[in-house]
Amino acid sequence: MTVHHTLETQNLSSGYGGRTIVDGVDLVLPAGQVSVIIGANACGKSTLLKTISRLIPSAGGSVVLDGKRIDQVPTKQLARTLGLLPQQPVAPEGIVVADLVGRGRHPHQKLFRSWSAEDERAVADALEQTGVADLADRSVDELSGGQRQRVWIAMALAQETDLLLLDEPTTYLDLAHQVEVLDLLTDLNRSRGTTIAMVLHDINLAARYADHLFALKHGRLVASGAPGEVVTPELVADVFGLDASVIADPVSGTPLVLPRGRHHVLAPTAQEAAA
Repeated sequence: MTVHHTLETQNLSSGYGGRTIVDGVDLVLPAGQVSVIIGANACGKSTLLKTISRLIPSAGGSVVLDGKRIDQVPTKQLARTLGLLPQQPVAPEGIVVADLVGRGRHPHQKLFRSWSAEDERAVADALEQTGVADLADRSVDELSGGQRQRVWIAMALAQETDLLLLDEPTTYLDLAHQVEVLDLLTDLNRSRGTTIAMVLHDINLAARYADHLFALKHGRLVASGAPGEVVTPELVADVFGLDASVIADPVSGTPLVLPRGRHHVLAPTAQEAAA
């Protein structure tokens, strides 16, 4: 049974080489929901996710998991609770798909404990769910970018954590496979109650699949809430510097951003022009 852990940041700041990228962010990840972090390039989305997962240290403030600072949680305990799929991970040279996915089971291994039937089931389920079971014996080096990305997602699923963070999980995927992956993560959330937070580049896919959005601008949180509350023409202009209309998506009813551009605005009709 999935445990709904609490995860939040308190005045969190972080960065690289003395440069602040994430600046004083306070957020609470909604338990049992799918959250998506959106924002323009280089606004701090990936840095925020890495700091939350303890991949990089905070420069100020804190990340709090179940009421305890995350830097005080033992590493193996954290890995059994929180899974992370970073952007552009690197696989060991020559490793085959099944072995890479099997590495997701490492947090569950105990000293001198052999590979179990439970480990076998988790890996087989993850391979099947991501559509890469037929690639199990192939070298990861031989795979296309899209196949490789699905294998990494399978490894994250095999870890079977109650909290899952993903940095651009649809990277390298064509539109059909992007939708497949996001449908898969939605299924995981609905069937297991897994709390999911991810960074997505596509604001329309983010609005369609998220229960909750966090919008960043220059490392600061400028808006959070349901997609219908967050995705407005004003926010799109402020965060993305884009002049756009926002309408209801005819498929999902969620906000759909339509960029205006300079060359694709309908000319007024003769009646409109005369008015």
